[in-house]
Amino acid sequence: MKNAFVIVTLSSILAACAVAPEKQASTPAASDTPLAAAEAAKAPDGGEDGEATASSEEDEEAKARLEAEARLPKVDMTSGMLNQLLKAEFAFRKGDWQGPYLTMLSLAQQTRDPRLARRAAEMAVAARQSDDTLAAVRLWRELDPSSDEATQYFVGMVVTSDNIADVEPVFVERLKLSAPDKRGVLLFQIQQLLGRAKDKEAAAAMLDRVIAPYDGTFEAYIVRAQAALGRGDRESAQRAAQAALAAKPDSEIAVLMMAQVLEDDNKVAPMLEAFLKTHPDAREVRSAHARVLVNQKQFPQARAQFEALLKDRPDDAGNLYALGVLATQMNDAQGAEGYFTRFVEVLGRNPEDERDPTRALLILAQIAEERNDYPAALGWLEKIPAGTEPQLLLSAQLRRAQLLARQGDLAGGRKLLAGLKPAEPAQQAQVAVAESQLLRDAGRTLEAYSLMEAAAKRFPKNPDLLYDFALLAEKIGRVDVMEKALRDVMTLAPDNHHAYNALGYSLAERNTRLQEALELVTKALAMAPNDPFIMDSMGWVQYRLGNLDEAEKQLRNAYALRRDPEIAVHLGEVLFKKGQQAAAQALWREASAKDPKNDTLRNTLARLRQTL
Repeated sequence: MKNAFVIVTLSSILAACAVAPEKQASTPAASDTPLAAAEAAKAPDGGEDGEATASSEEDEEAKARLEAEARLPKVDMTSGMLNQLLKAEFAFRKGDWQGPYLTMLSLAQQTRDPRLARRAAEMAVAARQSDDTLAAVRLWRELDPSSDEATQYFVGMVVTSDNIADVEPVFVERLKLSAPDKRGVLLFQIQQLLGRAKDKEAAAAMLDRVIAPYDGTFEAYIVRAQAALGRGDRESAQRAAQAALAAKPDSEIAVLMMAQVLEDDNKVAPMLEAFLKTHPDAREVRSAHARVLVNQKQFPQARAQFEALLKDRPDDAGNLYALGVLATQMNDAQGAEGYFTRFVEVLGRNPEDERDPTRALLILAQIAEERNDYPAALGWLEKIPAGTEPQLLLSAQLRRAQLLARQGDLAGGRKLLAGLKPAEPAQQAQVAVAESQLLRDAGRTLEAYSLMEAAAKRFPKNPDLLYDFALLAEKIGRVDVMEKALRDVMTLAPDNHHAYNALGYSLAERNTRLQEALELVTKALAMAPNDPFIMDSMGWVQYRLGNLDEAEKQLRNAYALRRDPEIAVHLGEVLFKKGQQAAAQALWREASAKDPKNDTLRNTLARLRQTL
C-alpha cells in the first residue's frame, strides 16, 4: 500500500489559532481567514486556563454584539418600506434576485441601516454576482465602519477582484491596532489572503510594504518565508526561515518552517531529530519527523514516532490511521487490525469528525478475509457509509459478492452483482470481471471464460479487463487468445508491466521462445524493479534457460519480499535441481501450509515425483 504522508505545514499550527468556522452559504463567503478572528485569537503558546479563556471569549462576543446593536440607527419603518421589504423577500425566495437586491440596497441607503446592506450582499452572493456583492459590502462598511464582519467580507471580495489596492489601508490599520502578541497571526492571515489575489506581482509588492514596519521580527521572517515558498522562490524562503530559526531557536513554528522549505529529507530528518532531543513534547515536530521517516521508507522508526504521539492522545484518529497504514506496509496484519479498529471506533464516538472510514474498513475486511473469517469481513464491509465515494463503494460491493460466494452462496454473490448498475463503462467492466472470478473460484471455468469473452467484445479498450481475460484464456488452454489479449493491453497501456510479465512468464512456463520471454520480463522488471512477482518470473525464465544460480538469486529476492506459495514452489524446484532436496522440501511444506490446494505445488510435486 502506498503512503501519501507529507510534512505538516506551518498553516496547520497558525491557522488552528486563528481561523474561524467557514461561513454558511447564506452569508457572503468572502474570506476563509477572517481578520477579526485573527485579532481575537490567543497566542499559540498562551498558558491560560481553557475554561477561563472560553468564558472570556463569550464575554467579548456578547460585548461586541451589544456594541454592534448600539451602533444601529433608530429607524422608523413606514408601512411602505415594510411592504417593499416583504415583497423583496418573497420574490427572492421564488428565484428572483435582482429586484430584491436593488430594493434592499435602496432601503439601506434611505434608512442607513447596515443590516439591509448586508442582506443585499447575501442576495448577490446567492446569485453569484461578484460585482453586485462588492457594491453591497462597500455600502455595508460605509454604514457600519466599525464592523469587523463587514471589513472581513470587504477584504475577501477585494483581494479576489481585479484591483486590490483598496485593502492596503485596511491591512495597515489593523496591524497598527493589533496587540503585539496577536500581530503574527494577523500577518500570516494577510499573507494567506493576498496569496489568493489574481495579480500576484501586485499582491507580493503589497505584502512587502505591509510587512516592512515589522521587519526584523520573528513573525515577519515566518510570513516572508511562507510567501516566498508560495511563489516558488525557495532560496528566499530558506533565508527567511533560517533567520526565524536564529531569532527563536526553540520555536516549533520556526523549525517546521525550516523543514518545509528544505527540499532534502536527508537534511530535514536530522534537524527534526535534534530538535526533539531537547524538546520531546513538540508534537507537531514529532509528527513531521514521522512523516519524513515514512518518505525515507524507514517504517519501523516512523511507527515508533507515531506510537509516541499516540501515547499522550490514545484517541487521535489521524495517528491511529497512520499507524494502521504503517503496520500494513510492514505486513503486520495484527497491528494494522488493532489500529484500524480503534480508528473506526474513535470516528464512531465522534460523529462530527469528517474523516472517511471507508479505506480503513476495506483493509479490515481484507485482513479478516485473509484469515478466512468471512462473517467478520462482511461485517466490516456493511459498516461502509452510503455516501462513500462511488468507486470505493463499488469496490466494497464487489468484495461482498466475493465473500458471499466463498461462504458457499454463489447465487447470492451473483445476485448482488446483478443488482449493481454503475453508469461508467469502466465500472461495468469491473462488475463483469468480478462475476467471472466468482465462477472461476467455483470451478466453472468455461462459464467464466464465456462471460469474459463477451465482456472483452463489449469493452475492447479496457486494459484491466483484457488482462484478466488473457489469464482466463490461458487457464483453458487458449494461449493464442491469451497472447493476443496481452498484446492488446501493451498497445492500450504501454506502461502496464503486468502484461509484459504475464506473457513472459507464460512463455517460460511452456518452455518456448525463452529469449523473447527474457526480453518481456526484463522490460517488466525495469518498470517495476521491486515487484516480487516479476522477480519470480525472472527467476523462472533463468531456470528454464539453465542459469540455476541466477534463478536462485532472483527467487530468493522475491521470496524475501513476499512469502507467496508459488514463489516458494519455484525456489524449491530450483534448489531441488541443484541437489538441495532438504531445502526444497522445507519450502514446499511451507507453501503447503499456506495453500494446501495450490495447483502449482501439486503439479510440481507430481512432475518431480516427490511427496511431502
